Amino acid sequence: MAKVLLKGNEAVVKAAIAAGCRYFFGYPITPQNEIPEYFSKELPKIGGTFVQAESELAAINMLYGAAAAGARAMTSSSSPGIALKQEGIGYISKAELPAVICNMMRGGPGLGSIQPSQSDYNMCVKCGSNGDYRNIVLAPGNIQELVDMVMEAFELADYYSNPVVVLADGLIGQMMEPAEIKEAPKRDLPPKTWALTGKKGGEAHRIINLNLDAAELEAINFKLFEKYAVIEENEQKYEEYKMEDAEYAFVAYGTASRVVRGAVNELRAEGFKVGMIRPKTLWPFPEKAFEGKEHIKKYMDVELSMGQMVDDVKLACNDKHKVEFYGRAGGMLPGVGEIVDFAKKVMGGVK
Repeated sequence: MAKVLLKGNEAVVKAAIAAGCRYFFGYPITPQNEIPEYFSKELPKIGGTFVQAESELAAINMLYGAAAAGARAMTSSSSPGIALKQEGIGYISKAELPAVICNMMRGGPGLGSIQPSQSDYNMCVKCGSNGDYRNIVLAPGNIQELVDMVMEAFELADYYSNPVVVLADGLIGQMMEPAEIKEAPKRDLPPKTWALTGKKGGEAHRIINLNLDAAELEAINFKLFEKYAVIEENEQKYEEYKMEDAEYAFVAYGTASRVVRGAVNELRAEGFKVGMIRPKTLWPFPEKAFEGKEHIKKYMDVELSMGQMVDDVKLACNDKHKVEFYGRAGGMLPGVGEIVDFAKKVMGGVK
């Protein structure tokens, strides 16, 4: 298929349908409204089901039910709506069900603005429900990556029996770029023998249920974290940009990384040896990208938040004194010039 001009939110739907998603449950909230709108038009054409739920809480629990039945299903929302979905996400995670959740982040806290932000990092990466659990979190930096990551999200969810969050922002959801809907790399997926599809013949009952016994619940926690260790080892993804001879390195993801890329180019043109590490997975955080880079003098973390990723960068480079932060919040975006000025202050203006 040739590349076509796609709006980010539209691209989510096209990619999800191409990946086999046939059920969507959502509730309108800017700046992701085109996702449910487009699903409502396209799913019925292929025998799928679209439900505009009465609330975000209802939508996430409908997703819980569809996932328990073995369906490829997803939901989407923006920051306050994702906050309302946290309890349901925790239930789905504990039940080890595959589900895809897309968050087009907006400014906050509270109701916030409808402008792009990255202030849901902690809620989605550190996980906002109760208990010990993890969700895989993918961070696209452009529309082609958004397409690819949505498709990959369904494969990851089924492979690990785990929720996957596609964490973008309102700018990526609203912008338009050329992209191609390619077939996602297929994984050798386990059969869904656990799916609640109705008892047949002499089959045993299948139960996805609560566990209230402390010892049993502890065993479930240990089992979950054995799986998470495998994910951490195998699923770290990142991009290195002009890092071959870099002495200083930016760390940025998503929309912030687009601005940083321009700053790197400008600084390189002035003779500064600077590059960028761009996490594509926020969990597992790509610690491997920082291995063997003891020569880096400073890491410059740039975010559309007040520094929610900073601690992960400090842990990954194993030296908190090496990390400097620059952020904009509430839906404000930095320009290339201010990132260049920030970097020159960190580097002391010395080439």
